[in-house]
Amino acid sequence: MKRIFEDTATAFSLKSDSELERAYFLFKLIANEPLVRIGTAVTNFAIKAHLPVEGLIRATVFDHFCGGVTEKDCIPVIEKMFEKGVSSVLDYSVEGKEEEAQFDFALTKTLETIKYVKEMEAIPFAVFKPTGLGRLALYEKVGQGDVLSTAEKEEWERVVARFDAACKRAYEMDIALLIDAEESWMQDAADDLVQDMMFKYNKEKAVVFNTLQLYRWDRLDYLKKLQQDAETRNYVIGVKVVRGAYMEKENERAEEQGYKSPICASKEATDVNFDEVVAYIMEHLGRIVIFAGTHNEESCYKLIEIMKAKGLANNDPRVFFGQLYGMSDHISFNLSAEGYHVAKYLPFGPVKDVMPYLIRRAEENTSVAGQTTRELFLIKNERKRRKLD
Repeated sequence: MKRIFEDTATAFSLKSDSELERAYFLFKLIANEPLVRIGTAVTNFAIKAHLPVEGLIRATVFDHFCGGVTEKDCIPVIEKMFEKGVSSVLDYSVEGKEEEAQFDFALTKTLETIKYVKEMEAIPFAVFKPTGLGRLALYEKVGQGDVLSTAEKEEWERVVARFDAACKRAYEMDIALLIDAEESWMQDAADDLVQDMMFKYNKEKAVVFNTLQLYRWDRLDYLKKLQQDAETRNYVIGVKVVRGAYMEKENERAEEQGYKSPICASKEATDVNFDEVVAYIMEHLGRIVIFAGTHNEESCYKLIEIMKAKGLANNDPRVFFGQLYGMSDHISFNLSAEGYHVAKYLPFGPVKDVMPYLIRRAEENTSVAGQTTRELFLIKNERKRRKLD
């Protein structure tokens, strides 16, 4: 198979020399785990102490990994990427809120984003996080089947209503809506709620997408049950597959509370699980539609091979690839150049509110063996290529 991800000229075609140098500087920093830890602590302190660091954050890590503070800020980035065939998923990346007014505001933001999706061909999906619309602890209680107080029942009804408002608007505007996955102990309630939304709004096509974190060893069984339900009740399943974002937290909690970790035993086991789930989805393509959110080159090549073996066009509308903005441009832009559907998750929001997201990105890059090294290797190659040219 043609190894398309080595082409750095295509990968970094949108980056100016100064933007390429900033990417090199950032990934060099991220490659140093002690520096990431110190930088995280200092940044958190500076923001909490209201020190004037927003300008520095904005000029470095924020502008590399985020589209802007508002949806409008993101438009030049969206349009620039779409010139190369790479779409965007506008992601309001404010995390960790706990109040009703903040949940209502997050819903408003989601509805506004859906409006942008309808207006711009370059944005094929909207997205929200379940904990953007309700408290994590409430999802946990509902998922465990705990008895809710009257106040909690009313609170849960408001969460369901927010989900329904977002999914209904997406359905009415005929656009797809990705719903992110979070910690395993809140995910059962979110899964059930998303399944209800699929039954309601995915009768003709995949409007609502659930997310499977495939570092969890139980997700293939979950998907098989979901697929059987979709066959029985006649709806289409939208699935975004990712490896996952909460591994350390998951393992620590399982150890502390004395239950079996939901996380695969090794990176290799996670890779096998990811590829098995993708293969299962492709066997049932049509009943299931896939958004493959991965920065793993081999997983992308395997999905390409399956598509070719099935005689599918590169631009089959039932298969989307996705990566995060600021990462894996060698995957995104080279896939797009070959005609595949690709979208970048494009986070936005106030700088201080988006910092938890940015810190997680830095920590993930530090902990994923080879990811940062690969980014640096390709950036170095592109720097050399430009100097030679």
